[in-house]
Amino acid sequence: MGRFGEKFTSFFNNRWLVFVAAMWVQSCGGIGYVFGSISPVIKSSLSYNQRQVASLGVAKDLGDSVGFLPGILSDFLPLWGVLLIGAIQNLIGYGWVWLVVTGRTPVLPLWAMCILIFVGTNGETYFNTAALVSCVQNFPKSRGPVVGILKGFAGLSGAILTQIYALLHSPDQASLIFMVAVGPGIVAISLMFIIRPVGGHRQVRSSDGFSFSIIYGVCLILAAYLMGVMLVQDLVYVSETVVTIFTLILFVLLLFPIVIPIFLNFFRDPKSPAEEALLSPDKQESSKSQDSSQDILFSESELEDEKPKEADLLPASERRKRMARLQSRIAQAAAEGAVRIKKRRPHRGEDFTMMEALIKADLWLIFFSLMLGSGSGLTVIDNLGQMSESLGYDNTHVFVSMISIFNFLGRIGGGYFSERVVSDYAYPRPVAMAVAQVFLAVGHFLFAMGWPGSMYVGTLLVGLGYGAHWAIVPAAASELFGLKKFAALYNFLTMANPAGSLIMSGVLASSIYDREAEKQAHGQNYIHRGLSFSFPNFLRAEESLKCKGTICFFVTSLTLSGLCVVAVILSLILVHRTKPVYRNLYGRR
Repeated sequence: MGRFGEKFTSFFNNRWLVFVAAMWVQSCGGIGYVFGSISPVIKSSLSYNQRQVASLGVAKDLGDSVGFLPGILSDFLPLWGVLLIGAIQNLIGYGWVWLVVTGRTPVLPLWAMCILIFVGTNGETYFNTAALVSCVQNFPKSRGPVVGILKGFAGLSGAILTQIYALLHSPDQASLIFMVAVGPGIVAISLMFIIRPVGGHRQVRSSDGFSFSIIYGVCLILAAYLMGVMLVQDLVYVSETVVTIFTLILFVLLLFPIVIPIFLNFFRDPKSPAEEALLSPDKQESSKSQDSSQDILFSESELEDEKPKEADLLPASERRKRMARLQSRIAQAAAEGAVRIKKRRPHRGEDFTMMEALIKADLWLIFFSLMLGSGSGLTVIDNLGQMSESLGYDNTHVFVSMISIFNFLGRIGGGYFSERVVSDYAYPRPVAMAVAQVFLAVGHFLFAMGWPGSMYVGTLLVGLGYGAHWAIVPAAASELFGLKKFAALYNFLTMANPAGSLIMSGVLASSIYDREAEKQAHGQNYIHRGLSFSFPNFLRAEESLKCKGTICFFVTSLTLSGLCVVAVILSLILVHRTKPVYRNLYGRR
């Protein structure tokens, strides 16, 4: 019984269990990606026009990206508290929307509905923060794959929740809103005590590479399976029994990764050679010394003044241990007030505070590159239905499903290939972001041309390029500015997404589309009004018009393509500036 208790404790503290639990939370936590499925029932139930639905979409984008509060709270609360707050916000926001749509409460004005959508979707940022903070700390040497997989499951959650809803086979379409309000919170609350840092840097095994390969395999199979299921259910009639079988297979694929922590804890000798080397007394002592002084940064001159003269004659490994002990003693003396230590500004690759990071050019290069790149991708996601309709496609939801799947694959692939770049070549991770932005530029150009089949290829490229950003950027931010304030930094950078979308979609795309639609509707009687935009007009009820032909998004798509080229230039500047940092981080492996 004692040995079983030890095994169970080890299992509960296993970093792979935390990772798998975070994957499950993310797989139903991408609430914003379900908006395209719930907006029609909101529109029909409340008699909204397209402009009013678009205002709800802006509120959704803001709620999906404004994560300052969870970033700050993660510094003061345990991660289970962060998850709990996210579940409560999700329930209040979408739960109230469900009550309004089903007529159980009075109809609210549009601005109040926008607030509810914002609050409900904002719960997703709490799930993201808890999952990423815990897993990046548990896998500090595998940040790219970890971030890519977690963000990938968030992107795929729309397709997963839609398939679960198909199983319920409810004639009441508003029940999908109820499922969005309740489902993610139930999963988050049931797993909230598992998702936490567990000292994962001390759990390195030689089999970690194989474990990641299994996760990648499951991800690829899951993406291909969901794509196939969507096509089958779209093209042919399937019975309720077949839908049940499809959904059960989906659950098996989602649950399969739990095999990894179970096998590592119960069917494998925990004292592998890699672990023994990592947990040797010398390294334990060194890691303790580093942990005890992690909040104090010492200059080279300070340590040189205090070190014994004979230290220079010692072997390199022994000298490092002596210096680590010296640093620990100085830190303890500083804590007791015996000495005063002048704190210096951190260098890139060390832990930054939020204020220290905000004055660094590298952070703003990431922000504006992300705003132009991912903002252009989000513009396509928000307008994909109208884009496909304008080119004469009837089944617009096929493109929505496609971009969801390739968004997922972009996040998985972006994490994997960017990790290969830094680990194999010690080259800056942002070069992978530049490649993703090239994909976006080409995809936008194909949208503008409107050639036969270009809608499919453009959707593929934009999905891959947009998704890759969300695997690359968090990992790069943690490498350049450290893990100590990672939550705040990550949630600051996510604000680039709605900022780009608000300008590119809310101002540029919608104004040009409405102008071309009015030209087609009124012909010669059209009065040119220019690209005027104001938020009150955006919320105002107007009869929506439809535009047909490539002209509807020609100027928008060409503009987005050009902005992505600018984003590529910004990313390459960042690559040039951070080469020494990555050589220092990865060049000594």
